[in-house]
Amino acid sequence: MIAICPNPYRDTELELTLKLRSLLEENGFTVGVFPVFSDPVEPAIPEGIETRDISYLPRDTTLVIIVGGDGTTLAVARNLKYKDLPLLCVNLGTKGFMASLEPEDPELNDKIIRAARGEEKLSRRMCIDIDLIRDGKIIYSDSALNDAVIHGYGDTIRINAKSDENTVLDYAGDGIVIATPTGSTGYSMSAGGPIVEPESENIILTPICAHALGAKTYVLTQNREVTVKTQKLHTRKAYLAIDGNSIYDLHSEDIIRVRRSGHCIYLVDFAARSFFEIVAEKLQ
Repeated sequence: MIAICPNPYRDTELELTLKLRSLLEENGFTVGVFPVFSDPVEPAIPEGIETRDISYLPRDTTLVIIVGGDGTTLAVARNLKYKDLPLLCVNLGTKGFMASLEPEDPELNDKIIRAARGEEKLSRRMCIDIDLIRDGKIIYSDSALNDAVIHGYGDTIRINAKSDENTVLDYAGDGIVIATPTGSTGYSMSAGGPIVEPESENIILTPICAHALGAKTYVLTQNREVTVKTQKLHTRKAYLAIDGNSIYDLHSEDIIRVRRSGHCIYLVDFAARSFFEIVAEKLQ
């Protein structure tokens, strides 16, 4: 089974999705369509197209093709964590750093078939596990491919970040991004963080609009345990966001613990261009 996961708000009328489905079926593959971000109130799926819920992906699935942008890829990765399925993204977004293909690629069809046959290499991407600890108890756990973000609701908040109990950052500001190498080209980069090769294994701490000249980005080894405390919020409000989706309101003295995850994500990599060429092109 090949699963196609389109963002129907990017792939209008599922035009590209249907073309890919026909291509794969003509080459002998069984294909299912599993939309992401579909709104039951205002459905964007054309009538007559059979779709399934991504939560019930068949066990015999061997490849997931994502039709959308980086946000769609993150949403699919979150739904499929712990399944170790290769993901291939056809970019219909803006930057598309995680995309394997562009829709105008003249070799699109050939590459899709090669990936479906398992003939292409995979890029292994580190994930992070996040625990939200309140009054000594874990009240929420999650994992991320890109990042965990702690941010104030329009207020400056006090951040204390430690690595294995050693204080790394202590400042007032808008928040902090705790990113993976894959997430280094996302919010972390926008906040002034470094671009890190995506197959590296690091934890990146990037302050957001810090009110301290000495608050700089740190790139840590993958085996560090990072803890971030939201201090003295009082009437101010802050939240924790995981990969730009799950949002959890924070209290004063909450602790967010981040560690390298035991699972990872695999992206199809056609190795046509280096990571540096891709970054140079997408950041022009």
